[in-house]
Amino acid sequence: MTDRQSMARNERGIGRASRKELIAWALYDFANSGYTTVVQTTIFSTYFVGVVVGTVAGVSPGLGTLLWSLSVGAANFVVMVSAPVVGAIADYRASKKLFLLLSSVGCIAATAMLAMVGPGDVLLGMILVTLSVVMFAYGENLVAAFLPELVPEQQMGRLSGYGWGLGYVGGLLTLLLCLGYITWAKGHGITEAQAVPATLLITAGIFALTAMPTFLWLRERAQPVPAEMKLSVVTASFRRLKHTYQEARRFRDLIRFLLTLAVYQSGVSTVIVLAAIYAQEEMGFDTQSLIALIMVINVTAAVGALICGQLQDRIGSVPTLAVTLVIWIAALIDAYMAEQRSDMWLSGNLIGLAMGASQSVGRALVSKFSPAERAGEFLGLWGLVNRLSVIVGPLSYGLINYWSGGNHRLSLLSTLLFFAAGLLLLLRVDEARGRRAAANDPLLNGRS
Repeated sequence: MTDRQSMARNERGIGRASRKELIAWALYDFANSGYTTVVQTTIFSTYFVGVVVGTVAGVSPGLGTLLWSLSVGAANFVVMVSAPVVGAIADYRASKKLFLLLSSVGCIAATAMLAMVGPGDVLLGMILVTLSVVMFAYGENLVAAFLPELVPEQQMGRLSGYGWGLGYVGGLLTLLLCLGYITWAKGHGITEAQAVPATLLITAGIFALTAMPTFLWLRERAQPVPAEMKLSVVTASFRRLKHTYQEARRFRDLIRFLLTLAVYQSGVSTVIVLAAIYAQEEMGFDTQSLIALIMVINVTAAVGALICGQLQDRIGSVPTLAVTLVIWIAALIDAYMAEQRSDMWLSGNLIGLAMGASQSVGRALVSKFSPAERAGEFLGLWGLVNRLSVIVGPLSYGLINYWSGGNHRLSLLSTLLFFAAGLLLLLRVDEARGRRAAANDPLLNGRS
């Protein structure tokens, strides 16, 4: 980083966040992880396939899985084309915190409304899932854009790891409360299917409650861009995005890593969205067994995020990520060969370890490759790639599953290929060169 950049960062208090503010930032990961765990990964995804769609007469095998994949894919297509613009507008207007609040309220409201979805309400379920995923994704991108402002580059991996680790704790807590309610409901003569709507209200409530510290304590350090004040917000945003794409050659390691991320994250997204469906449909897990497995995965994911947050600050993000991709490959091979439900526990623990690590490392590496004052824009590109992966990965699984008449093991092979290809592409990323490119961004230097 140049002296002029360091002075500009110091004037704005960048990299000088208090402990309370760092906790507030990490607590957002805690808050929104219950949504992904309950809605996208476990309870509602299996409820949608088995109850909402499964109770409709004449449904062909694999259709429920395909419709779920299409809902998630449609949401992520919307985010994919809009996230970079939203991030650039947030930078231009210095309004990341406001946008984060609006997206959070949207996700919480849509999650609560999912409680209205019952057997046969296929269209309503798809619309609300799509809306909730869009709002969640915007929030995920925007909170990540605060990372370069809060700590020096050398500590980004550690803080990102703390956030992901705390997120898995939040997901685990939400699942525990949902499991407790389902167990109580069954003891009072309520079926699992009848108990699911209340778990969505629990999830929405926890998200709303635990996100409050983020909005109370997290500061908006960014300043509106005075040089572009005469332009409309949209025009200025597209101007900045045009600059980013024109500079792609100089940011070639960022672009290479985003391509790598798009490939391996397609595998990660598939596991997040469809692992519970695989365990239910292929291995015969009931809701309580499934929740228990996901809780174990959340524990190992938290451990993986914390370990790799420390490890990447020591040996580098690229070598750490390579290790996690090898673990992913081993986990999916084990899941493919599993014959009994007990065999899935080893796969689950490996998946958890790799999931927490790979997501934490990916976010931190993109932050390292991003000029500090354009974090919203660059993390918007990170969000774009993540959304593309949630379209490509789950949709490929859903289509293969539908065309094969519900063959989940065959679908799993496509997921395995994403991780193998991602590992090969990662070898082309030069971490040191990518960090130098971010530290010498001419747009930032010209404004400092």
